[in-house]
Amino acid sequence: MKINWGTGLVLGMVFFIGFILFFVYRMTTENTLEHDLVTESYYQKEMELQATIYAKQNTAAMEKQITGIKTDMGYLLQFPEAFNPEKIKGNVFLYRPSNKQLDFQLPLKLTDPNLLIPDNRLLDGRWNITVDWEYEGKQYRFEKQITY
Repeated sequence: MKINWGTGLVLGMVFFIGFILFFVYRMTTENTLEHDLVTESYYQKEMELQATIYAKQNTAAMEKQITGIKTDMGYLLQFPEAFNPEKIKGNVFLYRPSNKQLDFQLPLKLTDPNLLIPDNRLLDGRWNITVDWEYEGKQYRFEKQITY
């Protein structure tokens, strides 16, 4: 039997449609492939996200921002001098994208406007620093990526 181009085109389309229908059937019926994108507490997550947005806006509205400097003793975070250091409460989270085991968190208890992250806690490489802090009831959030 000789197959002309029209028959080949129809057979190709039938096989392609069958292939797609096989994968659609498999994705909808196999339980191991089930991945829901919505969390159980999506409303709570949204409220936390909105609080983070407000905290970032408060930080952006500050006249002087938090600065970070690499020193011989570690990484020094300098808070604006307009804020009383004893009234600043919060924490500093250091995230290492390449190794979750190296992540750590430090509480913010300042006596002066500087916070030193010790050199022995930081390995060379990329770090994400997140400072969540509160001053006189107002939330702030500072985020920075550094290469130490």
